[in-house]
Amino acid sequence: MHFTLADLVTDITQNACESGGTLVELEIRETGGEFRFLVKDNGKGMTREELSRAVDPFVTDGVKHPHRKVGLGLPFLVQTAEQSGGGWDVQSERGKGTTASAWFDTGNVDTPPLGDIPGMFRTILMFAGPDEVTIRRHRSGEAPLEYEVRKSELADALGGLEDTESLVLVGKYLRSLEEEE
Repeated sequence: MHFTLADLVTDITQNACESGGTLVELEIRETGGEFRFLVKDNGKGMTREELSRAVDPFVTDGVKHPHRKVGLGLPFLVQTAEQSGGGWDVQSERGKGTTASAWFDTGNVDTPPLGDIPGMFRTILMFAGPDEVTIRRHRSGEAPLEYEVRKSELADALGGLEDTESLVLVGKYLRSLEEEE
């Protein structure tokens, strides 16, 4: 299991970044006691058979992690969503990409804590793979906010995202977005 929802989202997004695609989109929505996320990539995608195996915790393709006997990313997503009063959906088409989404009742005792959202975003922006990562964030309620961040724009503004100084600045920027109202 993942300690926080941010850990779970990071895991699913990392899979998307490793899919061989050029674009990964992440959307996070918090509204009225519900946390939702959607991760979409234009990578290699999966057939129906591959997708059914991907949600089985006792099956792995042996390619990504040759020494593992199990694959747990999607099974953890399914288990966490279902035990917390939420749900999940994964759609995939071979050669076109995959979209994974899940929603969680934040008032349910079995829902993990939210975790460090700006830290999660920074980690995701550091993943190798796609040419572009787009992050959309929406929160309604007492402290509403809405913003969009593109990896390419941050890299252009900072001259890249490979050095520590740039990553510190990205972290500060993302935290400042979370504080805006």
